[in-house]
Amino acid sequence: AGLGRLHRPRRRQPSAVPDARQGVKDPQVLAALEIVPRHMFVEPGMLAQAYVDISLPIGHNQTISQPYIVARMIELLKDSKKPLHRVLEIGTGCGYQAAVLSCVAQEVYSIERIKPLHELAKANLRPLRIANLRLQYGDGMLGLPQVAPFDGIILAAAGLEVPRALLEQMAIGARLVAPVGAQVQHLQRITRTGKAEWTSETLEACHFVPLRPGIA
Repeated sequence: AGLGRLHRPRRRQPSAVPDARQGVKDPQVLAALEIVPRHMFVEPGMLAQAYVDISLPIGHNQTISQPYIVARMIELLKDSKKPLHRVLEIGTGCGYQAAVLSCVAQEVYSIERIKPLHELAKANLRPLRIANLRLQYGDGMLGLPQVAPFDGIILAAAGLEVPRALLEQMAIGARLVAPVGAQVQHLQRITRTGKAEWTSETLEACHFVPLRPGIA
């Protein structure tokens, strides 16, 4: 669901699909990476590296994540038994991951706390005409209670723990995927199993910029 919503560029682009040996197997996620033109989200001076499986700076001490980690986190977010309806992304950055999410979820909401990056993401995403994506400028640690509950929440920055407000905005059965830690970080997947019950799995090591409160 969702692959048809993204206005595909006419020119065939190189693929940002991560090497399958890295372990990403979900065909819908891999198809989304095939469709989203990553070069539209990197700085002009780095176009030659747009389809290399690395993170790249986007200004304001932030980065565009490597395609592998984007694919891995979205794969962890998905439940093979049911579709993703409403997803929340914390940390829009340049908009790349939001575009990939829009291909696998019915509705995507993305929050960015740094105003120039929020504007950059809007500019990057405008040519793709993605109808099921909404960008918000604000404090991602507060989530979007007015739109909750979410079937999935994904964080593009690492805190020492997942903010309580985000846990409360998960639907029952929803998943949240986030990097957690300071110097040493690991991906964590949290599943809401009841009104006041969550289970947590600690997965592979990763490296993300820090999760910060407020707006800038």
